[in-house]
This record gives sequence, structure tokens and C-alpha cells, in this order.
Amino acid sequence: MLLNTGSNSLDTSASALRKTSFWFAAIALLCLLCADLDISTVDPWHELSLMAAGALSPSVWSWPTLLSSLANTFSFALQGVAVAAIGGFILALGYGYSVVRGFCAFIRSIHELFWALLFIQITGLSSLTGLLAIAIPYAGTLAKIYGELFEEVDLAPARNSPAAKQPLTHFFYTVLPMAWRPMVTYTSYRFECAIRSSAILGFVGLPTLGFHLETALGEGHYSEAAAYFYALLLLIGTLRFWLQKRLLPIYLLAVFYYLPPHAQISWDLVARFITEDIVPAPLRGEALFTASTFSEFANWFSLLWQQQIWPGLINTMVLGQISLVFTGLLALLLFPLNSPLFFRRWGRTAGDGLLILLRTLPEYLLAFLGLLILGPSMLPAILALGIHNAAIIAHLVGRYSEELSLRGDANRGLNLYFYEVLPRIYRQFLAFLFYRWEVILRETAILGILGISTLGFYIDSAFEEFRFDRAFILILASALLNIGVDHFARHIRLRLHLKTTPESL
Repeated sequence: MLLNTGSNSLDTSASALRKTSFWFAAIALLCLLCADLDISTVDPWHELSLMAAGALSPSVWSWPTLLSSLANTFSFALQGVAVAAIGGFILALGYGYSVVRGFCAFIRSIHELFWALLFIQITGLSSLTGLLAIAIPYAGTLAKIYGELFEEVDLAPARNSPAAKQPLTHFFYTVLPMAWRPMVTYTSYRFECAIRSSAILGFVGLPTLGFHLETALGEGHYSEAAAYFYALLLLIGTLRFWLQKRLLPIYLLAVFYYLPPHAQISWDLVARFITEDIVPAPLRGEALFTASTFSEFANWFSLLWQQQIWPGLINTMVLGQISLVFTGLLALLLFPLNSPLFFRRWGRTAGDGLLILLRTLPEYLLAFLGLLILGPSMLPAILALGIHNAAIIAHLVGRYSEELSLRGDANRGLNLYFYEVLPRIYRQFLAFLFYRWEVILRETAILGILGISTLGFYIDSAFEEFRFDRAFILILASALLNIGVDHFARHIRLRLHLKTTPESL
């Protein structure tokens, strides 16, 4: 059904797409059998009605607190992206080297919340913590995108120019100008993501919108929570109007003046954290290379593997697989809302507004709301991950469908969807979906902080118990899992010839 043509190669391609989709769906169905999907609240509709009432009557108990948290959220985001863009650009210059690609994959595979939890132990609840928590993983992401853009630049028109013989001149006068526009486009998108990340950092104690939002929700003050939530939506939704290129230098100077990234750092504590706290307990003694030390470490790691790493990995992969397939199904249902092939101007405007709202909501916040309504299980996480990521993919697929042209006698309604549009956008849809796979898995891990038994649950527990050695090993396990999934997704994209532009990610 995906492709209807006489070409054998295309038939083979269509068969490969169908087989891949089938196996991913089948694995997700198997994962459902061992997933915790229980609704444990006595009356979820009552809690939902209270939230709805609060959403309709937002109130602000302290305007200075709201404005301060709003300014902090914006400052962390802009500072983090600015530093990440510089770091990402430098790393992108060497992205052709496998060691650089591996380093970038590693730092972006660790979620901002995990970076924040690590730096809190060194720099405390400071502005420097917020800056580094965003800048480090975002630098890895931007390096990947910038590096791919540099590689994909069409150099044919400039191959015979004198500058082509001088690498440095060739890069700055040929490669960089041709890649500049998509670099700016994607960096702007990352800033929108950074605002969500900055808000979420409030869940670990930093004074952003997320801190006050979580506090209000946890205490049942839904009217106050609605005010903070609307402030976040307003901040993200109005970016296109006030985030102008000519004003960017002023914004940067303002945020670094308002919230300078400094912290009171005890270098003795830093040295202790690196050389002792995160070192596995059995290896902290002086007698390192002895049989008894290795035996103690083996027992220590075996116990950690059995009780935390392995269960965390399994639950993370189960939740991630279900969320990935649910994201795909929901995106296929939602993308017509953003497509001119199905809706006219006003209907499309309303549909696009809904998608903007859904993708603006951070997954962590959606999961937290779902937790309050449905109770602790995988169900709130699946819904949160699916809704947020499906809205992003639906927006991209809907925009891609604008390039399609239909015959004058094309079908209408469901026949138009299934027989005209879906076969032509399905390959692009899968490309977007597999690009988001790594992101979904990263978010899956950190949702464990809400009590879901993924790797994030055990990481958060280890930090609360000041067992930093366990936390560090668990973070490494999470990073390796994300790197593995990213590599596997890349393999699938290459095998199926799934391509999309980096600036669309």
C-alpha cells in the first residue's frame, strides 16, 4: 500500500518499510505485556476536574516571583544555547574524526537533568549549574547538526575557485556561508528547546518556572500552577515576535548581566568528587591492584547490575519502545491538521495552533500532570512522550506535505489520506521518527525521577542517598544505551535510505 509502482527496486523498498514498521509495532505490543499501565488513583476524573478549574481561573500570588522565574528561565536558556553554539561550532570543525563524533554522542546522550544533578554536587544551586546543564548536551547536538551541514554542502560551484586550494579560506568563504542559514534556523529551534529544558531544571531546585510549577502542582494549587504554565507558553509562543537578530546582542548582554554564571566552588570538594565520590566504593582504597579488591568490585558491580542497572535498562527500553510506536501512530493521526491537502486556511491555523501547544509542553511536565491524575505507572510517561514528540513530527510531516501536488481527479477524505498522501509521505515520516528515537529514549530515562522504574529512578535515588559512585555508573549505562540506540537508528535510516534535512530535526 505504501508505494504502487512497477519498479522492482521501489517494490523492494516498500516491502522493507512495511517489514520495519511491522517489527517495531510487534515489539511494542510484546512490551505492553510486561509494562505497568495501572491507574492507581481512586478518582482520576475528580483530579482532572480540579486541574481544569484551575486552568480556567489562573491566579498569581506573587508577581515578583513569577517575573523572576520567567527571567531566570529565559536567561539559563539563552546563556546555555550561546555557549553551546560556540562549543558545537568548534567541535563540528573536527566532526569527521571518530573520536570527536564519539565525544559529541556521549555528552548529548546524557539528559540536562542528569548533568544538573552532577553539577549541583560541585557548584550547588547556582547559575553556573544551569548554564552548564544546558550548554554541554546542546553542544553535542549542535556539533552533530553543524558537522552534517558542513558535509552536505554542495561544493560543485566552488570547486574551481582559487579559494578551494586553501582549506581555511575555502571553509570560511565557501562552506560556512552555504551552511549558515540552516545553522541559524536549527540554532533558533534549539533555543526553543532550551527554554523547555531551562523550565524543567526547576524540578531539581533551580529557580526557574518549573520549580514554582512543580511546587504549586504538588500542593494542589492548580490556579497558581496555571499562571506559571501560561507564562511558559507565552514565552515560547511569542518567540517569533521578539527574538529578532538585531536584538540578540542586547539580550545576551542583559542575561549575562542579570544572571552571571558564577558559583562558589571549593576545588578541594571538586577534587574529592572526581577522585573519590564517583569512584566505585571498593576501588577507593590504596590497595587497588589486588585480588581481594577486584573481587569486592565484582561483587559490588554484580549487585548493582542485578538490582538497578538491568531492571532500569529493561524498563527504559520497554517504555521507550512503546512510546516510539505510540508517537508514530499519533503523528500519523495529527499531521493532516497542519497540511493544506486536508484543511483550508482557518482549519489549518487552528490545527497548527494545537500542534504548537502540544509540542510546547515539556514531556516532564506532561508526565508529572499525568502522574497526579493517573498515579505512578508507565502510562503517564507513554502519554507524555507520545503527545509531545508526535506534535513535533506531525508539524514536520505536515510541512513536508505542502510540497506534494495532487492530480485533478485525486481521491478525497479517507481515500485521499490512505491512497494518495500516506504512501508519499511515509518514508519522510519514518525518517523524522527515527531521528526522534534517541530523544524519546533520553526523555524515557529521566522520567524515572517521577517514580517510574527506569534508569532515571535509580539515578535519582542514588543522588538522594549521596551514593555518587552508583549514580555515575548508572548515568554511564544510560549514556551507552542512548548511544547504542542512536547508532542503530542511524543504521536503519541508511539501510532504508531515509533522509531528511538536519535543520528539520
